[in-house]
Amino acid sequence: MGKETIISTVIVILIIIGNIVTQNFTVDSVETITNQLSELKTVIFEKEENINEEEIKNKLEEIEKNWESRHDKLAYYIEHDELEKVETNLTSLRSFIETNKYSEAISELDKSVFVLKHIEDKYAFNLENIF
Repeated sequence: MGKETIISTVIVILIIIGNIVTQNFTVDSVETITNQLSELKTVIFEKEENINEEEIKNKLEEIEKNWESRHDKLAYYIEHDELEKVETNLTSLRSFIETNKYSEAISELDKSVFVLKHIEDKYAFNLENIF
């Protein structure tokens, strides 16, 4: 009886530690990418009359590189459909920026932020998500 209790306790502790580590990585990833998207939105709004296309494209490339570096790790424990939504929004964002349709780009940008926040909330370690 004692052996089973110890093994069960160790398993529960490992699950909790794993969840804390993945939650911290998810929060950090969402926060970083959301901040970068907000910066891009600010650049688009500030330069609406005098758009610096090169700066906008550079910021978008930076966001995409950051997302690619985090995507593989997030894919281990987050549903691929959720991650695919973010990728679809980022792809749409890129196409709108390349065609200079900045109002549509801002819409896609906002959708990306919403999906990222949804992922963060969905995988949060709280009683609502446990039960």
